[in-house]
Amino acid sequence: MKNVSRLAIVVSFLIFNSCGAYFNQKFDQQPARVGEYSKSTSKLLDLPEAAQPVEVAVYNFSDQTGQYKAVENGSTFSTAVTQGSTSILIKALEDSGWFKPIERENLSNLYTERNIIRNTKKEYIKNLNPNEPPLPALLYAGLLLEGGIISYDTNIVTGGLGVRYFGVGASAKYRQDRITVYLRAVSTSNGEILKTIYVSKTILSQALDANFFRFVKFQRLLEAETGITQNEPVQIAVKDAIEKAVHDLILEGIIDEYWSSKEGRETNKRIVDQYLEEKSIEEGTGLYDRLFVDNEYKNKIGISAGVNLIDGDLQPKKLGFLVKANYERAITEKFGLGLTGSIFELNNGDAFSNIMGSIELNTEIQLLPNDDLAPYVFGGPGLVVDLVDSSTDGKSFGSIFGKLQYGGGIHYKLSPRLTFDVFAEHNIMLTDKLDNISQGRRDDFYFNFGFGISYGFNFRGAKKDDNIEITEEFKNQ
Repeated sequence: MKNVSRLAIVVSFLIFNSCGAYFNQKFDQQPARVGEYSKSTSKLLDLPEAAQPVEVAVYNFSDQTGQYKAVENGSTFSTAVTQGSTSILIKALEDSGWFKPIERENLSNLYTERNIIRNTKKEYIKNLNPNEPPLPALLYAGLLLEGGIISYDTNIVTGGLGVRYFGVGASAKYRQDRITVYLRAVSTSNGEILKTIYVSKTILSQALDANFFRFVKFQRLLEAETGITQNEPVQIAVKDAIEKAVHDLILEGIIDEYWSSKEGRETNKRIVDQYLEEKSIEEGTGLYDRLFVDNEYKNKIGISAGVNLIDGDLQPKKLGFLVKANYERAITEKFGLGLTGSIFELNNGDAFSNIMGSIELNTEIQLLPNDDLAPYVFGGPGLVVDLVDSSTDGKSFGSIFGKLQYGGGIHYKLSPRLTFDVFAEHNIMLTDKLDNISQGRRDDFYFNFGFGISYGFNFRGAKKDDNIEITEEFKNQ
């Protein structure tokens, strides 16, 4: 019992020591501070100076989701996302330095105040100074920005992990939500929609907790627990998405020559090239951060190495070497045919050892053909050839055995041409004489495990361009 008590004291010390950060938090009132930057704020502020800021008007950039916060019990009228997204957009436009925002959200208030000024001057000031100039005209915008928050999806990913042993446990849980913003630029001269920008942002929530529950002695129960929950503020996520949308709008406008940086063509090309590279990666990334790639090469050749494990009539079962070479032809995006040749060692120690060769015709199915990390399955018939005479009568050399094989693996795209593969394969023999012994009712079989690399190519036709090119007009600007 003394050891249990000591263990409880140590665990309690570690738990409370790790919670020291909680007890260091201040519980008194905190002073106001400047708002936090989002991950896109620095990119927006780092843009070069505009040659001529554009006057823009934003009447309403609102929450179009119509969603309310979810609660476990009862109902709530609190909205799921901020209703002040227009103010966030105006701040982003101002911070960029490329736009000159004009007040339009509360235009009636502006008109009322101007009327008050006119009436005041008319009644009082003008009598004192007949030459008092009138109010200057209101600025008008050449560009109108519209759009809003069009989607707020909750629980697109949820998960967790936990463990408990001998009264001590810990767990972790997480959840991802997703917010989507559309921003469009409209020309006020003719109403043409010049650009539409689509941006999405995930919102992460995490919970960590640990607990201790143990009877340290008779009728003495020790229980302790601690935890922390972190929720990414929705307002910061909205700010991040809107600032990203403004940043992308600026770069898309440079590409289409609606505006330019003060430094001119060289700076324009530099920031656009960087933007297009990031955009190509983002467009190739699907939901749940899946990276999509184009399978532009129909043919692949590859080499592999690994180990072989025989399961026959003899003991012990030991690992042998495996070397493979293969050719694969893609018939469709998901379906392909492959021809494989291999040399491998069957190893039962002193009881049996031999070098074999095989040739296989496989049908391969890609489960996720456009992912850079993609699982696949394969199967088909094959032949095994005895390359070294290992029988007592000297007749095993050149013997041919039929077999069936199936397996699976994972492709990982190192580049458009190079692919790294990991695989496992089950080979079912159609004979029980692979190890020169026939006994029992089950035929022999063996397993292959390995890894390799493949090289893609086409026999004819031009290779697709990997990069998104800037228009010739922009290059010659």
